[in-house]
Amino acid sequence: MVLVTPCDMEQLTNHLAELAQQGLYRSRRIIESPQSILLQIDGNKYINFCSNDYLGLANHPDVIQAFKSAADTYGVGSGSAHLICGHSSAHHALEEELAAFTGRDRALLFSTGYMANMGVIATLVGRSDTVFQDRLNHASLLDGALLSGARFKRYSHADTAQLDELMSNIPAKKLIVSDGVFSMDGDFAPLPALVSIANACKAWLMVDDAHGLGVLGQQGGGVLEHYALNQNDVPILMGTLGKSFGTFGAFVAGSEELIETLIQKARTYIYTTALPAAIAEATRASLKHVIADTWRRDKLNHLIERFKLGAQQLNLPLMPSDSAIQPLMINDSQQAVNISNYLFEQGFLVSAIRPPTVPKGSARLRVTLSALHEEQHIDRLLDVFAKIHKT
Repeated sequence: MVLVTPCDMEQLTNHLAELAQQGLYRSRRIIESPQSILLQIDGNKYINFCSNDYLGLANHPDVIQAFKSAADTYGVGSGSAHLICGHSSAHHALEEELAAFTGRDRALLFSTGYMANMGVIATLVGRSDTVFQDRLNHASLLDGALLSGARFKRYSHADTAQLDELMSNIPAKKLIVSDGVFSMDGDFAPLPALVSIANACKAWLMVDDAHGLGVLGQQGGGVLEHYALNQNDVPILMGTLGKSFGTFGAFVAGSEELIETLIQKARTYIYTTALPAAIAEATRASLKHVIADTWRRDKLNHLIERFKLGAQQLNLPLMPSDSAIQPLMINDSQQAVNISNYLFEQGFLVSAIRPPTVPKGSARLRVTLSALHEEQHIDRLLDVFAKIHKT
């Protein structure tokens, strides 16, 4: 057993104090209500502008009922890993429906997006290979590259010319990895250019579309539908289920050979318990709404445009984004925290995003919109921002 000495504890205490002084200390708020645009905290109601429940399905009655019914059928826990005895008919049906939804041969469920990204990258490349990643990629993608042991090269955000230069004269296996919609900036990856580079250099291309699936495209097919790209263009697609789908977990979709390889070799798939079958059934219910409820995407797009227009009229430091993620650049971490706290006092939940989640000196307020918001919610938030901007 390793004991923490008093000296070690003092170091931890000092480090926590430094985080607080730098405006980087993180704390949790305890939510007392279902996930929605109105949350209850300490008995008070707050308008929620920091959730990834973009389509408002996390508390949908059909999704809840599917979960309850499946719990009656399958119980709560899955009992084991997929390859032991944890792979139910509910899991299998969801995988087939996700494959059809994304227009791919097969899909494979993972317990979380983090595990999916780490498992895929570490399976496909190793020490003699090279991984190329956008500097603003999600931490799970970066960690996957580190876990793989491959040579790791990062290119400036969306700088495809630099990527092309970095990839020249590298004979070994190459993997390009990018977010589809960048989670802290809200902008889209330049996927058509990435596809061209990958084809020219005979490289794999992997896209994490956690924040695009469900939101973008007429049928909610995400950033790949937005750009009219298919499995041949982007062989590896990762999607999460805890955002637009409103449930939990993740999946990877691609060719028959890709999915079979992951089943055989992805350690984060093989050596972990399968997500509950009731979650799989709830996701099957939410997937139907993702596809059929086009009004959710239409309304969300309307709200995005309303917020952008209002922010521009107020000269707020809005970053360029056409997604449900609308960041306001503050730069200073403590100032971002102060504004977030003031918004909370006014009845709004808006997250202050600080390093190391974003680069040093680029702290921001991350406003996220949902199809359940109404115009009055947008306008009320903008009114508070107008007061802040004047002071």
